[in-house]
Amino acid sequence: MFTIALTIQGPAERGCEAKRTTQIGKGKAAGMTSQAPVIVWFRDDLRLSDHPALHAASRTGAPVLCLYVLDEACPGLRPLGGATRWWLAQSLRALRANLRSAGSTLVLRRGAAASIVPQLAREVSANAVVWNEIAMAPHLALDAAIARTLGEYGIGAQRLPGDLLAAPQDIRSKDGRGPRVFTPFWRRIQARGDPAAPLPAPTSLNSVQDVSGEAVEDWGLEPRHPDWAGGLRATWTPGELGARARLEDFLARGLESYADDRDRPDRDGTSLLSAHLRFGEISPRQVWHAARFAAAERGAAAAGVGKFLSELGWREFCRHLLFDQSDLATRNLQPAFDAFPWRRDDAALAAWQRGRTGYPIVDAGMRQLWATGVMHNRVRMVAASFLVKHLLIDWRCGERWFWDTLVDADAGSNPANWQWVAGCGADAAPYFRVFNPILQGETFDPDGTYVRRWVPELARLPSALIHQPWSATPLELASAGVELGITYPKPIVDHKAARERALTAYSKVRAARPARTAL
Repeated sequence: MFTIALTIQGPAERGCEAKRTTQIGKGKAAGMTSQAPVIVWFRDDLRLSDHPALHAASRTGAPVLCLYVLDEACPGLRPLGGATRWWLAQSLRALRANLRSAGSTLVLRRGAAASIVPQLAREVSANAVVWNEIAMAPHLALDAAIARTLGEYGIGAQRLPGDLLAAPQDIRSKDGRGPRVFTPFWRRIQARGDPAAPLPAPTSLNSVQDVSGEAVEDWGLEPRHPDWAGGLRATWTPGELGARARLEDFLARGLESYADDRDRPDRDGTSLLSAHLRFGEISPRQVWHAARFAAAERGAAAAGVGKFLSELGWREFCRHLLFDQSDLATRNLQPAFDAFPWRRDDAALAAWQRGRTGYPIVDAGMRQLWATGVMHNRVRMVAASFLVKHLLIDWRCGERWFWDTLVDADAGSNPANWQWVAGCGADAAPYFRVFNPILQGETFDPDGTYVRRWVPELARLPSALIHQPWSATPLELASAGVELGITYPKPIVDHKAARERALTAYSKVRAARPARTAL
């Protein structure tokens, strides 16, 4: 048996050092030496820096075998959408290159992780398997099953905290429930102080030789016929280096103005880190500490850092919700909405998906999503509200479309945000809030820059008309080369009538909706 001392140093202002000694493996015989390899099982943590499992394994001095399993068989694990499959392929290539630079390799295998991880451990006579925990019910059940099997084989297993600022079990209400209101939840997180400082990436790893694996190209993760990923390739650089560059760029140019610019789709005001966080190419505490450092270095950035970190907190909040309700993508958090009178309208749903609703800000967002795998956050709210409130189409239809088309489709944030917009989720938007797509466009894209980019058929309209082209005169439309109903669709629903219809539908569930309980 051998152990390692994993020292986690907190921020200097705490004035203390937290230490813990973690047993990560058991030898199968008294003569076992550190030359028996340690397997690091990668999942949604495709990075070397601030990787607790990799850090722990590297400190043993034993050979380290890095493993990724494409598990499409585990009960409860949601299959990846098309955009995230594309991202995963690029991220695995980037991880493989980074590991190679550190002297190691990445073994890829496809199948049920519950079988593959223990089988590989026996195959290489591993001393231990170590991995970062994912605080979701299917992953935790899988972890427990693998740990049991490894134990039966006499192989050590160790799970370490992974991708959250705080464990869900540590943020509970007085009655033991998880959070349902963001503000008190975020106060609780902030009251804990800064998270532990990120761990350094190992500079040198002892590799395990001659272990068979598969090629990512053979997994069919990337589209071929047709290849619709051109816009994704032009927009993104998946991988740890891409994540680091994205963070550094944002902190250098966008942190000071973040609080004001984050709602402007016509400006480059957001961090665009969500997909990198989704795949663990960068950790929340790396983002946290980098932002804090930037604010301390540049006083002007202090105003933006609080709002920026609260967005990191919202991601955390959604993951805590998912910890308590694993079927967040299919079941209303508020049961009163189970009887909501959703409409089935396949033609309207298809128009929304294609960016052909006749409302320019909505259509611009949906086209940006299809082309790049991302949509500006303000526009996401407007587009989602349009689907569930203007069209009265079940939020789950929109959630599934976003799951398939977003590169940052996260199992917590995606359904939690859709439920928030629909009014059936935690800390949900008031039922009477029906985003006016015209006013939203005029307020947050006042010159029409965003719409002109993604709805080029309207580009020649003046700014005063671009968010409501149907109000233009025939001469103004002709001058701009716009033929409503031909080059650009007429609105598929009237805003005022749709709003009244939505309020009537929501009034039917309002009385049955229980009062909110704060954390």
